[in-house]
Amino acid sequence: MTISSLFPGFAAHRLATPDGQHIHALTGGEGPPLLMLHGHPQTSAIWHKVAPALARHFTLVLADLRGYGDSAKPPGSADHAAYSKRTMAADMLEAMRALGHEEFTVLAHDRGARVAHRLAADHPRAVRRLALLDIAPTLAMYEQANNDFARAYWHWFFLIQPAPLPERLIEADPAAYARDVMGRRSAGLAPFDPRALAEYVRCLSLPGAARGICEDYRAAAGIDLEHDRADREAGRKLAMPLLALWGEQGVVHKCFKPLQEWQRVAADVRGHPLPCGHYIAEEAPDALLDAVLPFLLEDR
Repeated sequence: MTISSLFPGFAAHRLATPDGQHIHALTGGEGPPLLMLHGHPQTSAIWHKVAPALARHFTLVLADLRGYGDSAKPPGSADHAAYSKRTMAADMLEAMRALGHEEFTVLAHDRGARVAHRLAADHPRAVRRLALLDIAPTLAMYEQANNDFARAYWHWFFLIQPAPLPERLIEADPAAYARDVMGRRSAGLAPFDPRALAEYVRCLSLPGAARGICEDYRAAAGIDLEHDRADREAGRKLAMPLLALWGEQGVVHKCFKPLQEWQRVAADVRGHPLPCGHYIAEEAPDALLDAVLPFLLEDR
């Protein structure tokens, strides 16, 4: 069974990045381009419940982040720059351009939403609108981390440990890691289609996947914070419309005030919680579509 069973009629692409790596993406639908980015420890398969409805309005580009899915998983470096959100954002800009899209809207969850934030900050002319799922800005979350957050988001602090400790432990049983991380959230494993779950496990078992995931988080705890602080110190704010949605049963809702935090970094922000936990697109696809489609269609 392959990911194609989740997205019938979609085409697969292998798209070059500026540093000679590659991004795997699926495309389908008709209309203006909509880039869709997943989170950890998942792949673009997260969108299978909402893609049919969105494809009636948009040309969807479902991309795997570097280090995840079937995208490249290059080695890291001492400063983790190969997995900075700046580098990962450049991947997506180049991929969209290769598909003929100079301007586009972005819908992104979790790690993908952090990439989308940097993409909008670094390339504001490319990003028309931004819909971000179940995150507050990375800098705010690290600066406001407390005991409740650290216990719930333990993987943030496990994955940034020096190599090869976390890599070795993930590689010992990738399926257990995926099921434990995802299953310990508020909804357990019930929301996940067995085909999607199998895809997450397959990709997490690929050579270099554990390294890629760890490097993503190491970058977020280091070089990404430097980039975010530089934006804050310069007074730079996102100008495009931004919709923030988060699960009212999740940790972001419990530990942070996401709407207020996004209003500190963007000029045009709206948003609200949805009746679910962290994995919005799989837990509450109808609620997500009801909330996000009017926003995405606003400037059509």
